[in-house]
Amino acid sequence: MEILGTTLRICVEDLESSVAFYERLAGSRALRFERGGVSVAAVGCFLLMSGPDAEIEVLRKVSATIAVPDVDEAHAVLTASGAHVLAGPLPTPAGRNLIALHPDGSVFEYADRQGQG
Repeated sequence: MEILGTTLRICVEDLESSVAFYERLAGSRALRFERGGVSVAAVGCFLLMSGPDAEIEVLRKVSATIAVPDVDEAHAVLTASGAHVLAGPLPTPAGRNLIALHPDGSVFEYADRQGQG
């Protein structure tokens, strides 16, 4: 399975002031969307998230997002390697994703851009 890159997930209280900081840091504009009551801003390699405590508490458990060419392939490799897929593959605003629990207890999101065009 090829890993194309990673995105650092950051839960913030004030999305607007955080977006301004990370836009200056990354030198790029944020791409924004909403998902499940959570406001999200993607800025460079950072994924900023803000929303209700119950939703954010779940999101804090995911260490990072790992970009892959194909979530189905990631699913096969992960399960064959002893990981447990907790959710997905599911469609997202940017493609598809799944959440996997690695044998060491780490939780990661795997995402592709399949179905986007």
